[in-house]
Amino acid sequence: MRLLHTSDWHLGRSFHRESLHDAQRAFLDHLVAVVAAERVQAVLVAGDVYDRALPSLEAVALFDDVLHRLAGLGVPTVFISGNHDSARRLGVGAGLLDRAGIHLRTDPDGCATPVLLADEGHGEVAVYGLPYLEPALVRERFGLERGGHAAVLGAAMERVRADLAARPPGTRAVVLAHAFVTGGAPSDSERDIAVGGVANVPVSVFDGVHYAALGHLHGCQTLAPHVRYSGSPLPYSFSEADHRKTMWLVDLAPDGSVAAERVDCPAHRPLARLRGRLEALLDDPALARHEQSWVQVTLTDPGRPADPMERLRRRFPHTLQLLFEPEESADGTPHSYAARVRGRTDLEIAAGFVRHVRPGTEMDGAELDWLREGFESTRESADRRAEQPR
Repeated sequence: MRLLHTSDWHLGRSFHRESLHDAQRAFLDHLVAVVAAERVQAVLVAGDVYDRALPSLEAVALFDDVLHRLAGLGVPTVFISGNHDSARRLGVGAGLLDRAGIHLRTDPDGCATPVLLADEGHGEVAVYGLPYLEPALVRERFGLERGGHAAVLGAAMERVRADLAARPPGTRAVVLAHAFVTGGAPSDSERDIAVGGVANVPVSVFDGVHYAALGHLHGCQTLAPHVRYSGSPLPYSFSEADHRKTMWLVDLAPDGSVAAERVDCPAHRPLARLRGRLEALLDDPALARHEQSWVQVTLTDPGRPADPMERLRRRFPHTLQLLFEPEESADGTPHSYAARVRGRTDLEIAAGFVRHVRPGTEMDGAELDWLREGFESTRESADRRAEQPR
C-alpha cells in the first residue's frame, strides 16, 4: 500500500507578518497533484492542520477546498488534531465526512478505533489516529492518576496494540501521532507542548506497529525505519532556513516492511540568515544571491549603527528580522542576553534567574518541582482557554 505522510500545515500562519496564503495554496495544489501522479492509496496528515484554535476564514476555506479535492480523487485521508488545532472545531462533522473517505480523528476515546483500508490481495491496513493528547485533560480517560506525555501516549498505544491483537493475523498497522519523540530535532517555530523535558516520548512507545507517521516537529527526520516525522511543508521560522521541505511517500509491503522516499514541496521564497557588521553585509558581493530572499540579519557591530533596517532594505528589500549581538568582550563573554540563554529550556532560564537574585544558594528539589508545576499549570490553562468558544 502506498501512503503519503504529511503534517504541520499550520493553515493561516504568517511569516513575520508576511502572508503565506498563496504559498499554502500552492502546497495543497502540489499535494493533490502528487496523490494523483504517484497513485497514492491513502493520505496521512499528522496534526496541526491549522495554526490557531480559532482559524481565520481564509484558512478554513483552504482546508475546505482540499477536502473536496481529496474526496473527489477517491483517496482515503486520515487527519488528527495537533496541539495548535481545536480538536472540537476540527472534528465537526467527522461522522458525515467518514462517508466521503475523509477521516477526522480528534477524540482521544477513539484511539483504538482504526480506519480500515483495503489492500487488494494483501489484507487490511488498520490506521489508528491518535490526536494530540494533553496529559491534564486525558489522564482520567486512560485510567492514569499522574504522568506526562509519555504516560498518556503509552496508554493510548496499549489500547492500539490490544485492538490489533484481536484482528486477523497479518493485519498491518499504521499510527498517526502528534508528539515530541526523543531524538527528534526541534526548530524555533513549534509551540512547546511542555517544559523541562517532560514532553519527550520514547521511540519504543510505537513498538508493535508497522509505521508511525509523526507530526509536531517541523524538520523532516527518521527516528527509526518505521518512525518518521514529515516536517512542515513550509518554513515557519528562520531556524528552518536549511530545511529541505518534503513529504514522505511510504510503500508498506505485504510483510509490513517500509520503504520511504522524500517528495519535495514547492519553495515559496528562500530564507537567508546573515550575520556580520553592517558595512560588510552591505558591501559583500557574495550576498547578491540573497537580495530577493526573506532575510534575517544579526548585526555584530560593537555599537548600534544608525538606521540599520532602512539601510539593509535598500539592498535586501525583504529583510524581516533584525537582531543585535555585539562581538564578544575581551574576556570572551557574550554581550547579549539572547546569546547567554540560547539553547536553555524555560525551566532552566527561570532557575538561572533565581540563582542570580539569590547568589550562593541553589534551588532544592522541592523548589524545582514547584517551578515546573507552575509552568505546566500555565500551559494547561492556556490550552483550556484555546478550547473555549469565543
